[in-house]
Formats: sequence, structure tokens, C-alpha cells
Amino acid sequence: MTVDVVHWNPRRPLIPGLLGYALPVRRPVDNFGDLLGPLLVERIAADEGLEEPAEPRRLLTVGSILHFAKPGDTVWGTGINPKADRPLATPLDVRAVRGPVTQEALERQGIAVPAIYGDPALLWSRFWPAETYPTGSRQPIGMVPNFHDAASYGDDARVILPRGQVHDIVSRILRCDFIVASSLHGIVIAESYGIPARLVPSGTEPPGKYDDYYRGTGRPDWRSAPTVEAAVELGGEPAPVWDGDALLAAFPRDLWRSRTDSDS
Repeated sequence: MTVDVVHWNPRRPLIPGLLGYALPVRRPVDNFGDLLGPLLVERIAADEGLEEPAEPRRLLTVGSILHFAKPGDTVWGTGINPKADRPLATPLDVRAVRGPVTQEALERQGIAVPAIYGDPALLWSRFWPAETYPTGSRQPIGMVPNFHDAASYGDDARVILPRGQVHDIVSRILRCDFIVASSLHGIVIAESYGIPARLVPSGTEPPGKYDDYYRGTGRPDWRSAPTVEAAVELGGEPAPVWDGDALLAAFPRDLWRSRTDSDS
């Protein structure tokens, strides 16, 4: 049995248009922000000697995926997606949420939420320090679009496309002095490593999930920039103010068995 780390990664046609949907061949979207949660949870469980439970469990963590929750699921750092206009599942076992926007949405449905905030991807640098990634030529500015926005960025050499191998994308972000992004997790990963970052609005994503993240990290007065050039002129947002120890302490270890439990 396993702990199922719920995440979004649908398979899409290889060819656009009606022909693509008519063919059976599909490939996963592999948007790196949606792949962070399973990797992070796997790493924490391995480092702490946690073993799979006797019964299957479901855990929602990195991403705006609260609308995927089923009754009885555990939530650790997940956020709401304002585009998903549907009632949330109840009951839920909430250990932490991305920010107060998510907290308020859950509490309106009578779900208890501790005031422990933060996108768990902010913990990434604790488990994969910068020195674990290969070094390479640096660039002053990196641009990480939301994957829906990628086509509008053209072939600018500064663009870090968000679809692909997670560690390859993190490595490219690390080689930048400043990140401009419409990808929420382009911002989160940069800030995990202390790289200044500024949001530019997404053409498809509502501002609510970004507001949730910024408010959950002590920055209610955050500002997006209308263009890349304006973002560079503004510079990065102030560094996040959050309690990483509290977020990590809220990790739901009890979903697993410890090795000592399984040996007894």
C-alpha cells in the first residue's frame, strides 16, 4: 500500500487540434511546479526512515489542487485554485495551507485549519542545497512562464520553459541572478534559494493563488510588474517571511510507519 501524493499531470495529445485528440498517443504535461510535491514528499519520507502504511492514504501538498481532495484526505501546504469553482470535500485533515486565502476558503466550509502557512516547495533548498546542482554559465535574468503562457514568450534565450525534468529546471533557475515569472513555482523555487524574483501576470491564471502565496509569506502588499522590463526595474519582492521549521514539523509523518514501528 502507498501514500498517494495527489498532483496534476494529465496526458495530452502530441499533435494539436482534432487530429491529435483522435490519435491514442499522449504524453504527460510534466509542468515542473506540479511535480515538486511527489519528489519532496519522497525525499522527506526517505530521509526520516518512513515506510509505506498498511492501508492506502492520500496526501495533497504542492500546488493549487485542493479541488482534487476527497473526504478524509490529508492536506499539507496545498492551495485553492480560484478557477475551480466547486465545493471542497469534507472532512479534511489539514496540517498546513499555502496561505490565508486558502485558510479562509476552508474555514467557510467548517474545516479546521491551523495557522501554519507556506508552499512546501519553499523547503526545496533544505533538501537539495544549491551545491548539489551542477554549476554553469550564469545569466542576469531568467524568465519562467506559466506553462499556459510559454508560447507568448517566443524564443527569448532567457526563457526557462517550465515543462521537463524538475532538477534540470531548478538548476537553470539557480544560475540566474534574478527571476521574472508568471509561473508561481518559478517564484517559489527562486525564493527558496534567496534569488530575488518578481511576478508578471499570467495570461491564464487568476491572481488569487499568487495572493495566497505572498500573503502566506508576510507580503500582503506584493506587486506584479506589467512587463519583464518593469519587473527588472522594480527588482525582487522583499524576501519571504515564514516559519520553515513549523511547516516541516507539520509534515504528516503519521501517514507512514516508521522503520522502528515495522520492526517491532
